[in-house]
Amino acid sequence: MASTFETVAGIISSASDIPLERITPDSHVMKDLDVDSLSFLDITFEIDQKFGIQLPVEEWLAAVNEGKANGADYFVLRNLCTQIDGLRAPATV
Repeated sequence: MASTFETVAGIISSASDIPLERITPDSHVMKDLDVDSLSFLDITFEIDQKFGIQLPVEEWLAAVNEGKANGADYFVLRNLCTQIDGLRAPATV
């Protein structure tokens, strides 16, 4: 089974024609990989479908724009994968 990072990197590579070897855990999706907002929407849709989740991208962008969070918290791949894994984790009661 592929890791979350490997799966997300594959999605980004196929959706944006970025060579897989250029994508690292420390890559910022927009700043380092030059993924534009429209392509990022396609990528998030694929991530949502693949992992059976819904990324709260609008909430993330609002938090960043309001100064409540750093963009790296959500858009550096290492952190994005942590967010995905958190959304995939079963809820504990």
